[in-house]
Amino acid sequence: MSRLGISIYPENATVQQNKDYIKLAADNGFKRIFTCLLSAKGSIDEVKKEYRELCVYAKSFGMEVIIDVAPSVFEKFGIKYDDLSFFNDICADGIRLDEGFNGQMESVMTYNPYNLKIEFNASQLTGYIDNIMSYQPNKSNMITCHNFYPQKYTGIGLDLFNKCNETIKNKNLNVAAFVSSQTKNTFGPWPVNEGLCTLEMHRNLPIDVQARHLFATNMIDDVIIANCFASEQEMIQLGEIDPNKLTFKISEETKLTDVENEIVYDYSHHVRGDMSEYMARSTFSRVTYAKATIVPNNTVEVLERGDVVVLNDNYGPYKGELHIVLKQMPNEGNKNLVGRINKNELFLLDYIVPWIPFKIIK
Repeated sequence: MSRLGISIYPENATVQQNKDYIKLAADNGFKRIFTCLLSAKGSIDEVKKEYRELCVYAKSFGMEVIIDVAPSVFEKFGIKYDDLSFFNDICADGIRLDEGFNGQMESVMTYNPYNLKIEFNASQLTGYIDNIMSYQPNKSNMITCHNFYPQKYTGIGLDLFNKCNETIKNKNLNVAAFVSSQTKNTFGPWPVNEGLCTLEMHRNLPIDVQARHLFATNMIDDVIIANCFASEQEMIQLGEIDPNKLTFKISEETKLTDVENEIVYDYSHHVRGDMSEYMARSTFSRVTYAKATIVPNNTVEVLERGDVVVLNDNYGPYKGELHIVLKQMPNEGNKNLVGRINKNELFLLDYIVPWIPFKIIK
């Protein structure tokens, strides 16, 4: 089951600010929280008190809290790999190992008596997880999560991302990845803040496009906003995403009739199995609207990749179909150009495959 998450950094915001943010996230359906002990400040008792307060508050909304750690954190707080009571004491649900140990130690951690989730770094192809697997870990307590990258141009590329995910998914483990809020004056755990995303190609994209892309890969289970505080509008946008459908935002190219509006935005679309290289066809709408009138309108002569059309009365029994154009093609007056997929998400067309369900967003 796919989930949305936020990140909080207690050393960079007040407890009340973080609580307000947690509530906003919960109100929009978010289910998990990433936080970080790598940059925690204060004594052990101070850190435990603050993190416990926030974890308990998050749990009151049914949210899961995973805390980012590394061997240096274990050393700093006197934590042993075979005694994770520190994290149970602060009511965390699990820990993310930003850096690893030796494989056997990680395996031992998965058998902790508190059933804390042990989350492993997904942004590498080093055989690290294979090594852990060789020590027969408790897979029910294993999950993975990619890195985020505060510096411009340091985020990972899509090819590596896909290879990492394929390797992990072959082990039937969950994978999480980060997206970046585009709100001004956001922050992460470190002073450098040029956006916090996993994929470099996402750094300057609207947050909902980033998230819809991650879900479209069909390899990401959880999508987490890495920087905070994301705006309420961004939270609402993410909360409205259906992770099980490929979704596209369009700009309307003409005033839509009531029938066109229903076909475009309200109908449950999926691509025909016998898919053409020129278009993705949603055809059942022609049955529903067989008796409707769809007057020819905005029948441009050439259709481009990303154009969304509704077939009009000139196409007889095919009228009412919705097509997403995949390859430039002529229009002989039987297709109404109703909208165009936004340029910054045309790459999502690469994820159209036969039978895939999809939705058009205004």
